[in-house]
Amino acid sequence: MPLPDLNLLVTLDVLLAEGSVARAARRLRLSPSAMSRALARLRAATGDPLLVRAGRDLVPTPRALELRERVHQLVEDGAAVLRPTETLNLQQLARTFTLRTSEGFVENVGPELIAAVGAVAPGVRLFFQPKPDKDSAPLRDGAVDLETGVVTPAMGPELRAQALFRDRFVAVLRPGHPLADAPLTPDRYAQGRHVCVTRAAPGKGPVDGALRALGLERRIVASVGGFAAALAIARRSDLIATVPERHTGLLRDGLRSLPLPFAAPEVTISLLWHPRLDADPAHRWLRGCVRDACAAALGGLDIPHDQP
Repeated sequence: MPLPDLNLLVTLDVLLAEGSVARAARRLRLSPSAMSRALARLRAATGDPLLVRAGRDLVPTPRALELRERVHQLVEDGAAVLRPTETLNLQQLARTFTLRTSEGFVENVGPELIAAVGAVAPGVRLFFQPKPDKDSAPLRDGAVDLETGVVTPAMGPELRAQALFRDRFVAVLRPGHPLADAPLTPDRYAQGRHVCVTRAAPGKGPVDGALRALGLERRIVASVGGFAAALAIARRSDLIATVPERHTGLLRDGLRSLPLPFAAPEVTISLLWHPRLDADPAHRWLRGCVRDACAAALGGLDIPHDQP
């Protein structure tokens, strides 16, 4: 069914307020004849004369009196919907944001982010949710406000992404590890026993691809779902954990980190969100807070806020 001309609501609101075709025409900057035609359309749409002549004036019908307050409220509500958002008052903002991130990100960036948010918006709470997979459904359905991670083709094409920082992988060993006594070569690295961080089949990551290009394959004897678990195993065994250098810094305390002895691709950690939140003032503010916290904790990228 075709929609009615909703502009007629504005016309009706002004006509009922003014009680005069001429005055309503002046208020809406229309000619009297155009306003008369609009009144005729309103009468046809409502099935009621709405305004009838009484001497030299027009008076509302019972139906017009019934509609007057409702129409005025509809016009006010419509204007509010289309009005630019008011200035964000952070001191009065009361909202919980859900961020889906890795444990390494929370360990290294969480304290700076919590402090920055709390300093200006004491009513805001941050809920850091584990990230067990790369499924973008939580962002699409609104269960998650923000996510951090590497952009992959598996993510929804409609998602917005903003680079936060770049990272490289390092090999992490316990103090006194047998491989720590001599320079780490590609062969020695591959021959060591490894704990792999993966959510899929082990041996499929970028480090493994770089090794295969050299004709090598690392010995993966265990796989876990997160960097904290891999580092905990490396801390108490002779297994090698290969983890991102920057956003696992605090987790590696007391362990020895060595550069990989071969060229492995860097990764770019990005901030992800759904486009429906693009213009939300509070969400835009939080995205800026995440970028600033990354810059303070890890050294971010020189990219303006909200630029992909």
